[in-house]
Amino acid sequence: MIPALMPTYNRADLAFERGEGAWLYTVDGRRFLDFGAGIATSSLGHNNPHLVAAIAQQAARVMHVSNLYRIPQAEKLAERLVAASFADSAFFCNSGAEANEGMIKMIRRAQAKGGHPERVRIICFNGAFHGRTLATLAATGNAKYLDGFGPVVEGFDHVPMNNMNAVRAAITAETAGIMIEPVQGESGINLADPRFLRELRTACDEYGLFLGMDEVQCGMGRTGKLFAHEWSGIAPDVMSTAKGIAGGFPMGAILAVEKVARHLTPGSHGTTFGGNPLACAAANAVLDVILAPGFLEQVQARGALLGLEFDRLVAEYPDIFASHRGIGLMIGLQCAAPVGVVQDAAMHEGLLSVTAGGNVLRLVPPLTITEAECRTAGEMLSRAAQRARAHMAAAPENVA
Repeated sequence: MIPALMPTYNRADLAFERGEGAWLYTVDGRRFLDFGAGIATSSLGHNNPHLVAAIAQQAARVMHVSNLYRIPQAEKLAERLVAASFADSAFFCNSGAEANEGMIKMIRRAQAKGGHPERVRIICFNGAFHGRTLATLAATGNAKYLDGFGPVVEGFDHVPMNNMNAVRAAITAETAGIMIEPVQGESGINLADPRFLRELRTACDEYGLFLGMDEVQCGMGRTGKLFAHEWSGIAPDVMSTAKGIAGGFPMGAILAVEKVARHLTPGSHGTTFGGNPLACAAANAVLDVILAPGFLEQVQARGALLGLEFDRLVAEYPDIFASHRGIGLMIGLQCAAPVGVVQDAAMHEGLLSVTAGGNVLRLVPPLTITEAECRTAGEMLSRAAQRARAHMAAAPENVA
């Protein structure tokens, strides 16, 4: 019989009852260093006092009122995000997929209201992951994720990332915009070249297209800048973000310049839960920490320290780890051994991680990780490499 909770996920046999900083504790008392952070979502770690207090205080006042009324917490959050970014206006929703769905709608509507209703197509990139709704699945373009869900939503053209010739060849009279992740997470921590992002900006300006950035995973301080596109020195017209924005509380956002945002008029888009007082109280608390002086520089420093640890691992265990790549605290360890074997070995040593495409172990710890915890993670991965090596030697026929 099917279980009461739908079997949608291949869950590890772990159940956590509490967390403290970068550590999670199971119901049977085991402790794990969390380098998955709820898939890059628990940006301040677990049980952060400032975040917990903000949520508890707001929950004791009012959690939800709907967008039929003004929400001061949302107004404050929008003003802070606008002040810290390229954007002129913000829209709040509940998830990354919803933010990307809204961004797609905004690009199309801005073109239509600007006199180009024929411009409906969006150029996306191979290896992308934009979400699980029908439109964002089509934007993702992964046949595995599309299987069994009927006709694919029209309007998306896919080209290789970091190939400007392919982008220009894909632009037609029906192209409305370009949508890209500055760092692709799901497909293996693949970085868009900064020069390529600058060239996309130039092409959009040349052809009258809107440049959309999907920063659902790589935004909110994850790369050591508030938003990853800042490393390239350019700005998009519209951007999605989610995951770490509220430290684990479900929330997403779309940020846009006025020429895009002004077309989202009353009745054109909406959400019941999005931007409610509780979600925005959480997001404001996260911003308090991320925007504090020196915090993003600390993220960069922690990423550099982990880079040194991973250099050592690649040198010492070339049969397990081939290379590493990433930026800030969004890092991929390219495995020479099967990534599932390595992830399982790391979990047995007390380190939680996330797999990604291309046989990559994805490491996205809380942004509040300490130097000592970075070194502990390196030690755990050393032991995991030894465990994985022994496992493969003992049962080579079972290694995929």
